[in-house]
Amino acid sequence: MSNKIQEARAQIAELTQQAYLRAVEAGKLPEGAEVKATIEIPKDTAHGDYASSYAMAGAKAMHMAPRAIAQTIVDNLKLEGSYFEKVEIAGPGFLNFTLGAKWYGDVLADVEKEGAEYGSNTEGNGEKVMVEFVSANPTGPMHMGNARGGVLGDTLANVLKRDGCNTWKEFYVNDAGNQVNKFAVSINARYMQMIFGEEAVPFPEEGYHGDDIKALAQAVYDLHGDSWKDLLEQERLDKLAEYGLSVNIPRMKEDLKRYGIEYDQWFFESELHNSGYVAQTVDMLTEKGWTYEKDGALWLNTTQLLKEKFMREGKTQEQVDKLDLKDDVLRRANGFYTYFAADIAYHRNKLEVRGFDKVINVWGADHHGHVARLQSALDGLGLDGSHRLVVVLMQLVNLMQDGKPVRMSKRSGKTIALHDLLDEISVDAARYFFNSRAATTPLDFDLDLAVRQDSENPVYYVQYAHARICSLVSRLREEGAKVPQAAQTDASVLTTPEEIALIKAIAQYPQEIHLAARDYDPSRINRYLVALAGDFHRFYNACRIKGEETKVLEARLKLADTVRAVLANGMNLLGISAPEKM
Repeated sequence: MSNKIQEARAQIAELTQQAYLRAVEAGKLPEGAEVKATIEIPKDTAHGDYASSYAMAGAKAMHMAPRAIAQTIVDNLKLEGSYFEKVEIAGPGFLNFTLGAKWYGDVLADVEKEGAEYGSNTEGNGEKVMVEFVSANPTGPMHMGNARGGVLGDTLANVLKRDGCNTWKEFYVNDAGNQVNKFAVSINARYMQMIFGEEAVPFPEEGYHGDDIKALAQAVYDLHGDSWKDLLEQERLDKLAEYGLSVNIPRMKEDLKRYGIEYDQWFFESELHNSGYVAQTVDMLTEKGWTYEKDGALWLNTTQLLKEKFMREGKTQEQVDKLDLKDDVLRRANGFYTYFAADIAYHRNKLEVRGFDKVINVWGADHHGHVARLQSALDGLGLDGSHRLVVVLMQLVNLMQDGKPVRMSKRSGKTIALHDLLDEISVDAARYFFNSRAATTPLDFDLDLAVRQDSENPVYYVQYAHARICSLVSRLREEGAKVPQAAQTDASVLTTPEEIALIKAIAQYPQEIHLAARDYDPSRINRYLVALAGDFHRFYNACRIKGEETKVLEARLKLADTVRAVLANGMNLLGISAPEKM
């Protein structure tokens, strides 16, 4: 796949090397010089589109003044058929290259040729990557934090795939352990209150207080009346947990599907326990000498694992000794395995059994202390968790309305559910806004802005640019002017600053996808689309299309339609629609 910015850089390196060889042959430069030059894009295009440091980098090896080298290189450059129309010498010897019509025309041709795949590359080298995200406890409705993690993980997986990775999307269902027991106890309390009265049955202090718990208890009562009150308590709790999960998990799937998210797999924690895989994983850690028994429980020597990890990463012994390191329980005295033990087993399954080269987890920032502990446990299993497990920590969302925060409290049961949010705003707005900042940045989600239909709303601004171009193309088609093929477009007439800036913005898209994948920051695509839409609006206001001579009209129409294609491409990557009319 193409990346015209990188191709231009590569061509400069080749052109200067060929010029050097011609100069050597002519006796103008000494032979055998190995020059490692930088090729940068200047902020001020008055200095050219690319600047090469070749002359300065080669000065020592050639024993010559940089400007003398630069002049000799320029004298021996052959730009015919290249992307560049001229080269000038600046400052101490910079070679400033200015792009020509061939490069601009080829950018338009690449978008046309590659279609929906434009922007893709092979940087990922087919690496098998799992992105696990949301993985919310199935004990209540999806909430705002899940909404941010959902679009972040989904878009990150899309970006990684376009960067050349073989990606897999997974939801880890915590259908075992303490939180499910608390879930069952909460439903049980509400169920028994319905039968015996609220005063007769105290609600557990640490229980789940949401209205959804009351609704589940009511549903059980509607199905079974008071017959479950006579069951043994553990049997009743098991049945209540099973019923509650059978309602909540399909509801989570439905909410996420509505949100535009579908997974390759929903992986159940209970399967790890039932298959004996958790016990086996803990036994492996014991065999490798990383566990010990204390107070009837089995502990992981996390302290030593972390010390070895941090020392490998370059920390000094003094720095490590200052850290407040603690060990972790893997199996309690009652014989039950902890969530941490199951988490280690799950990640061993990802890396060892299913063979993912890299696993990426999108977690809330409150889990930051868990990252190195899990990585080091995987290191202890010989799975190189420090490199193969990447955790993207996501900061909190502040929901704003009328300029004020909307209060949320998990303990009071007054969380704002994802399905309620999607009743208030569009899926497009939700996905766009939740992905509008890097995961490491807290996000203020302005509900008022999300529903506005003007240029202040960034998703509306981007979608409007797309719809505006569709309308333009349709209108001109009715008047007999069709979008030409790239081969029939004369890019040499696209010379205004607005036209040049717009084509350069289009060419930047493949690089944005790669950087978004490299930095695990898909919000780059949001910012790129807003900038591209802005460049288009400036072009549209400055460069008349209708009424121009045929050659100019067709070239500008082709440019506008190319922008439309890239906007649609980027919106598809974000999982939002590209409307043709607004």
